[in-house]
Amino acid sequence: MPNIASVLKEEIMRLARKELRSETESLKKASALYRSEIATLKRRATALEKQLAHLGKKVVGKGEGQEAAAPESRVRFSAKGLNSRRQKLGLSAGDMGALLGVSAQTIYNWEAGTTRPRGPQVEAIAAVRAMGKRQILAKLQEQPAK
Repeated sequence: MPNIASVLKEEIMRLARKELRSETESLKKASALYRSEIATLKRRATALEKQLAHLGKKVVGKGEGQEAAAPESRVRFSAKGLNSRRQKLGLSAGDMGALLGVSAQTIYNWEAGTTRPRGPQVEAIAAVRAMGKRQILAKLQEQPAK
């Protein structure tokens, strides 16, 4: 014959499980709904970003975009290009650094790709790129020795 305490305990556990199940079901449904809404919002955001990029390309393609495209015609920097140009000119990293107003270590870092030059330095690199070997040697002669 079962003990009344054990029967009561089992009944309490059964009712507690039933209550918890009903509570967790509503939480599961809400969680699924939220996940679904989040996924929908992410899809919409992606679609809007694509649409914005597409419209941006259209604007740049028209006459108005020519004014906006002009600032984008900046000089590009390539670590490999800087190294090859320096070697072609027969300059040491110290000489190239003196031309650009930076240290030799900075030149090595740029060539290794560990760092990138800032805007004014990229412009200076472009100016050196446009010079010939004689002009560069003359400019190095003009600079005071350190």
